[in-house]
Amino acid sequence: MLDLRFIREHPEEVRNGIQLRGLRVDLDRLLDLDRQALAARQERDDTASEQNRLSKSVPSLKGEEKAKAIERSKDLGKRLKPLDERIAALEAEMRPLHLEIPNLPDPEVPPGLTAAENREVRRWGEPRAFDFGPKDHLALAERLGLVDMERAAKVAGTRTYFLKGDLVLLELAVLRFSLELVASRGYVPHAPPLLVKREAMEGTGYLPLGADQAYECTRDDGWLIGTSEVPVTAVHAGEILEEAKLPLRYAGYSACFRREAGTHGKDTRGLYRVHQFMKVEQVVVCRHDADESRRFHEEILGNAEDVLQALGLPYRVVALCAGDLGRSQSFTYDIETWMPGRNGYGETHSASRYYDYQARRLNLRYRGADGKVRFCHTLNNTVIASPRILVAILENGQQEDGSVRIPDVLVPFVGKDVLLPR
Repeated sequence: MLDLRFIREHPEEVRNGIQLRGLRVDLDRLLDLDRQALAARQERDDTASEQNRLSKSVPSLKGEEKAKAIERSKDLGKRLKPLDERIAALEAEMRPLHLEIPNLPDPEVPPGLTAAENREVRRWGEPRAFDFGPKDHLALAERLGLVDMERAAKVAGTRTYFLKGDLVLLELAVLRFSLELVASRGYVPHAPPLLVKREAMEGTGYLPLGADQAYECTRDDGWLIGTSEVPVTAVHAGEILEEAKLPLRYAGYSACFRREAGTHGKDTRGLYRVHQFMKVEQVVVCRHDADESRRFHEEILGNAEDVLQALGLPYRVVALCAGDLGRSQSFTYDIETWMPGRNGYGETHSASRYYDYQARRLNLRYRGADGKVRFCHTLNNTVIASPRILVAILENGQQEDGSVRIPDVLVPFVGKDVLLPR
């Protein structure tokens, strides 16, 4: 969340950030409640201070003067509880409003409200020119006997799937290759809990406003994660780290679950948009330094690009416009990979920096060499996500006879270099 003092002292800057995103947030109500809370706290402090002064003076007083001081101290004490209750009520009303205030978009974020206004940064690789009519990934996988959507729908409903045979091995291969790549660069692998407490979801910015996309397990008071960013970023919540141990570079490996609310009728065919998927995620926790955050942002983006280049998959990098940013994000790059079945690029990776927005919600801090305690900065990025990446691998690697060539770097993991039709 944004620092409440910053919101109080820079309301127009915050209001402008909200407008750039095209959001509706009751900033005025938050500011009004904050003014009331400040006044109540001041009255409470003044009352407690006067009571304390009177209590200290009582031993030196005598007679009627002493009796009056004692009575006055009692009256002041009676005022403290209602003031505490009012402050608590104001803070309880403020918190959900405070949580709704989005992060400020970086000055370099492109203006705009929709994905159509995202700015292309660069491209790598050339889309393959086929000398035959290419098929989409579902037609390929079904002919290869590697996926079963119909029975998955019978068992689990829409947007679900069975991967079968060599496609399971291919998924494991691309996940393992990606995890090993970032691990070799100092990112410590984590296999985190898939069911987390509300505090972890709220702390990373996925609640309360992301509740429609998440699966809540009400009997267990928990939430299924939509990304390992949630538990891996929250692992040090409430801690004060030592500056000498920063930065922390972590890689989360997990299943992920998303309801895909609001996507009715969109990307319903195949494996592109599903409720359950596997992902390797990079998380960085670093010092409270904007330049350092930007450097790590380029590092994690570069790691994801290196994976795609090793797989030989053409892609482009885009900077998200203000309206397409998540509420917690200050700046985000998406990587879109070429998918012949779409005859276009499809989003496969997202790399975001948050500055101290998540850390404030998580109370994630560090003690600097000067002894001062500051909030950390956090960043994260998809290293790889499956089965969406399988869409690109199958479609780009297809041959005229319906077989699919496996990227060279994955052959040692799969044990073969081509997927053959049954």
